[in-house]
Amino acid sequence: MSVAIVHRETCRLCDSGKVELVVKLHPVPLAEKYTSSADEARQAPKFPIDLYMCNDCSHVQILDVINSQNLWEDYTYHSGQTQGIVNHFKEVAEKVISQYAPTAGGLVIDVGSNDGTLLRFFKNAGYKVHGVDPAKDIARKATESGIETTASVLTPQVAHDIRSQCGAASVVTAFNVYAHADNLSDMTIAIRSMLAQDGIFVFEVQYLLDIVEKVLIGTIFHEHMSHHSIKPLIQFLDRHDLELIDVERVSIQKGSIIGVAQPKGGPRKKAAAVDELLQLEKQHNLHQIAVMKDFDARIEGNREVARQLMAEWKKLGYTVAGYGAARSGPTLMAQFEFNDIIEYIFDDHPQKVNRFSPGACAPVVPTADLSRRKPDVVIILAWIHARAIIEKSQDYLNAGGKFVVCTPDVRVIDKTNPL
Repeated sequence: MSVAIVHRETCRLCDSGKVELVVKLHPVPLAEKYTSSADEARQAPKFPIDLYMCNDCSHVQILDVINSQNLWEDYTYHSGQTQGIVNHFKEVAEKVISQYAPTAGGLVIDVGSNDGTLLRFFKNAGYKVHGVDPAKDIARKATESGIETTASVLTPQVAHDIRSQCGAASVVTAFNVYAHADNLSDMTIAIRSMLAQDGIFVFEVQYLLDIVEKVLIGTIFHEHMSHHSIKPLIQFLDRHDLELIDVERVSIQKGSIIGVAQPKGGPRKKAAAVDELLQLEKQHNLHQIAVMKDFDARIEGNREVARQLMAEWKKLGYTVAGYGAARSGPTLMAQFEFNDIIEYIFDDHPQKVNRFSPGACAPVVPTADLSRRKPDVVIILAWIHARAIIEKSQDYLNAGGKFVVCTPDVRVIDKTNPL
C-alpha cells in the first residue's frame, strides 16, 4: 500500500508559520492497518506524530498529514458496537432537542456519521437526517439501514450538493471528527454553508487540558490532527462566521468537550461556561510552550519506567501480551518501545482476530485465550477500557497475572496493587 504524506508548514487554524515542535514522539504505523501476513505487518511503514504548537493562536496539532483515503477508506470502527457510545449519543440527541429546540421535523446532518448511531436518535424523534462519512462500506451499510449517508469527506462542494438536495440544516453535528481534518477551514466553511441562520453546530473533540493533565498519550495518532482547546477555537470559529455559545466537559475518551456554535447574530445567548473554561485554560497556562514541554518530559519519564520494567521481564523470562487491538495500540507500543516484547494481543474484533498488528507484528487472538495462555504480563493497549478489562479479569490477577497501564503513568497492576 502506497501512503501519501505531506508536512504542512503552517498552523491548521490560523495559517501562521510560527509553529514550534513541542512534543517529539516516535513514528508509528497507521493504526487500523492489521494484516494477514506477518512479514507485511513487520514491514509496515511508520510516520511522524510529533506535536507542534502555534506561537500565534496556541493551537496544538500534528503537521505530518496522511492522505485521507489512506486513513478512512477501510475504517473498521462502528459506533453502534460500543454501548457506552450509544448511550452517550442518546443523551446528546435528547439534550440538543430539549435545550436548543431545533425546528421540529428539521434537518440534522452528522459529519463523520459512521454507522448512523447518533442520527438514528434524531430520526426517531421526528427529524430528517443525513450523514456524511468517507468510509465507503460503513456509509453504504448506514444507508441500507435507513440513515441516508453520503460516502465522502465533507468539502464545500459536497455541502452545496447536500443543501441543494435536502435544504438548510437545523443542526449539524461533528462528533470526534472535528479533530480529524487537515483542511479544517474547508470543513468549517462547508458546515457553515449547510446551517440555517437559526441553526446550531454541535461538535465533540478530545480536550487538550485533559490530554496534558492525564498524559493521554494514547489519543495521539494520525487521525487526530488537532488537539483542541477553547481559546484558539473561538478565534477560528469567529473567522468562519460562527460564534461559540456553549461548551461542556465530558468524560468520553477520558476527557472531551462538547461545543455548540451558531452563525454570528444567531438567536441564542452565550452561556457562562464558555468564559469559565477560557479562564480555566488561563489558570493552567495551557497556551504556554512550557506546559507542552513539561508534557513531553512526563512522556519521557514514562518511557524510562517502561524500559526498566522490560529489562526486568526479560531477565525473568516473562511472556508479555497486549490487550486491545485499538487505534491507540500502535502509538503506545511505539512510544514505550513495547513492539519487540509483546508476543500476541488479545481482542475480539472480527476484522482483527488472526491478523497481525502493524509494526509489532503481534498476532491478534481472542480474549477468551487469556485464561488458557496465562501470560506473565498483559499490557493494556485499549487504555480507555483499562478498568473494565481489569475488572473482568480478576481470575487472571488472582492466579498471579499482572496488568500494565500506561496512563497517566506506566505502572503494574496485580492482586496486591489495584488500579
